[in-house]
Amino acid sequence: MTNDEYGDFVTEVEYAEDEDIRRAALGFISDAWAEAVACGVDTDAVAHAAMFTALADLVATYGEDAVAKLAEGLPERIQRGDYTVNRVLQ
Repeated sequence: MTNDEYGDFVTEVEYAEDEDIRRAALGFISDAWAEAVACGVDTDAVAHAAMFTALADLVATYGEDAVAKLAEGLPERIQRGDYTVNRVLQ
């Protein structure tokens, strides 16, 4: 294996691990969401709490300016369907 091939392999492993971590995180959040709803918490309240928690954590980590810049792109991503779970692809 050459250095270039090793570098590509390491990048692929890191990407797979990052994807696995994100998938696991989504599973934890989905479980907590389902538990809150099962306990009678309104889904709108859960959604707002989740958004607040996510944004507050991002602000604490990256600062207001970086998170505001991230949020600027949300309307386009929402309209593009990036967050639509049951969308029909043609």
